[in-house]
Amino acid sequence: MKNMLCSILTTLFIVLTTIPSSFAQDYIQWGLPEGAKFRLGKGDVYEICFSLDGTKLAAATSIGVWLYDAKTGVELNLYTGHTEDVYSVSFSPDRNIIASASSDKTVHLWDAHTGELMRTLSGHTDDVESVSFSPNGKTIVSSSSDKTIRLWDAHTGELMRTLSGHKGRVRSVSFSPDGNLLTSGCSDGILCLWKVDVGRLIRTLSTDAGDVEDISFSPDGNTIASAGDEIILLLQTHIGEHLGTLSGHTDRVNSISFSPDGKIIASAGSDESVILWNAHSGKHVHTLSEHTDRVRSVSFSPDGKIIASASWDGTILLWDVDIGEYLRPLSGHIIWTYSVSFSPDGKTIASAGGKTLNLWNAHTGEHLRTLSGHTDWVISVAFSPDGKTVASANYDRTVRLWDVDTGAHIRTLSGHTGDVYSVAFSPDGRTIVSAGEDGSIRLWDVDTGEHIQSLLGHTGSVTSVTFNPEGSLILSGSEDKTIRLWDVNLGKHLRTLSGHTDWIDSVTFNPDGRIIASASDDKTIRLWHSHTGTHLLTLSGHTDWVKSVAFSPDGTRLVSASRDGIIRLWDTHSGAHIRKLAGHTGSVSSVSFSPDGNAILSGSLDGTVILWENGK
Repeated sequence: MKNMLCSILTTLFIVLTTIPSSFAQDYIQWGLPEGAKFRLGKGDVYEICFSLDGTKLAAATSIGVWLYDAKTGVELNLYTGHTEDVYSVSFSPDRNIIASASSDKTVHLWDAHTGELMRTLSGHTDDVESVSFSPNGKTIVSSSSDKTIRLWDAHTGELMRTLSGHKGRVRSVSFSPDGNLLTSGCSDGILCLWKVDVGRLIRTLSTDAGDVEDISFSPDGNTIASAGDEIILLLQTHIGEHLGTLSGHTDRVNSISFSPDGKIIASAGSDESVILWNAHSGKHVHTLSEHTDRVRSVSFSPDGKIIASASWDGTILLWDVDIGEYLRPLSGHIIWTYSVSFSPDGKTIASAGGKTLNLWNAHTGEHLRTLSGHTDWVISVAFSPDGKTVASANYDRTVRLWDVDTGAHIRTLSGHTGDVYSVAFSPDGRTIVSAGEDGSIRLWDVDTGEHIQSLLGHTGSVTSVTFNPEGSLILSGSEDKTIRLWDVNLGKHLRTLSGHTDWIDSVTFNPDGRIIASASDDKTIRLWHSHTGTHLLTLSGHTDWVKSVAFSPDGTRLVSASRDGIIRLWDTHSGAHIRKLAGHTGSVSSVSFSPDGNAILSGSLDGTVILWENGK
């Protein structure tokens, strides 16, 4: 693990599951970008770390560093300032400073009491993947994808030395309990042991296990555990002797942690499990299997009785170590939001993140319910015209229909032979259209779930599909770089629109159906006449793939979202750029206007949804 301090949990952490609902809405307005009304979700969590006295919990997430009161579970602060994901976080031993490491290539030092940014440590030339304080608090160590390890003076922020020698990304770095040694793990499968005071490489060990995802010293400092591929290697610290191999995971091991007494090792895997091992014999003790997606991080409480595990399923689970039983979940850190949508009356927001859909109150941001059942990531979500049903498209090759009021699963539409990327209701609500990886466009009867017909012709995956306002036409965009129009009643291809030089990611009609907008990986948006297929305008300004595009209800404006993290507003008549909305720390995958046109909704791969109040 990044630092032995990151293993310090408190059993009082259990009360995080009993937070009064009144607190739940306070944090949604913290650290907002200009023009935003609220943010839903706390971002995907990468690492958690407790203060030495166990009273505070810091979480490194895709949107910043969250600080919690570990006794009550109340959110205390959100530190925003990094421009990309925060991968690692560490408290200083005196609890006065928090260090955070980010893919924006920097380390930030924060005043743990006020949240003020004290200084930024710059010098790495690629993602900073790990950060930690030395046991005496005088030194900060950071490791990076730039293949280096850097040691910094914790008080002045000055660079003390750079350790070089790894030939790949340095994924994890850890001080020995006495602070005299440093071990680092790399994507090239090499583990290095360094003498801290002189920066000298003592020895290099080959793990023969691919990437070294995580490393940890035992509490007595005599053993190093290294996680990579599907195994954990145990090495004798001072001579590098191989002590044993722990095998049992069926997918990559992402995180390891010693219990405080050094008797148990916990490992977290992409096979959705946490495994407990006897550190001395290497025997399997328990397998903890309640997570529904890969487990990213694991940590022991100070007394060794509780384990916390964090997963891509958006939850942190607490477990009883002695009996290996699941105690309770802590939710809120959602991985990648792919799709967002307003209900027709503008009162409800649906967001697709991970394997679930979430419904929210569009006015207050209150979480209404979670819809679970898909076995893979949900990519697209759409409301029926009456707002009573929501449809979801998924990588599990299905479309599912849900009751909005109760959250009950209505039916599953099966037939696609590849991932389903897009779903939409017809204006009369009687038909659903879906499209995906298999290149087909399928029409379904909403009431019966029966497959009506398939529209074939695209030569690549169909990434976006929708009806025109009358319901007589279907519009589709594909990785084959074309846009196609189809007659719904005849099931016939009408015309093909060509001009984009890369994948089409999003297509839509304007409110009267006369104009088509398309967004592409070629970084442009194009406007077309729907009846003639004539190209009207090209909108340029995004610096990366344009993932989503939507018209305002009056058709005068267009909003676009891009992998560059920026949302842009455009005048649809002149093509002029009106303004940009910046605040997401990841690719913006979906964007939509509210039914009254006064707000914009955006979903991002940073795991959050933002409601912007300056749509006009």
